[in-house]
Amino acid sequence: MTETRQDHAPMVATAEERSEMIAVAAYYLAEHRGFTAGGATDDWLQAEQQIDRMLEAIRRQGISRVQFERAGLRNALRLWDST
Repeated sequence: MTETRQDHAPMVATAEERSEMIAVAAYYLAEHRGFTAGGATDDWLQAEQQIDRMLEAIRRQGISRVQFERAGLRNALRLWDST
């Protein structure tokens, strides 16, 4: 596989991508707590914080979009949640 300049472009999420990431993260948080009623807002707010921290760390570390996509969102969340 041939690498291109785009492969090394920094990961910068669009507003739509960020929103989708938050939705996925909120789903995993709800899943983790057993989908009990009354926690959706807290899940969303916590997911926003996690995603924003993760995206900031990715930016600071110069991780490319390709590297991020290879890791996958669920694995990325696990990595950045531990920092």
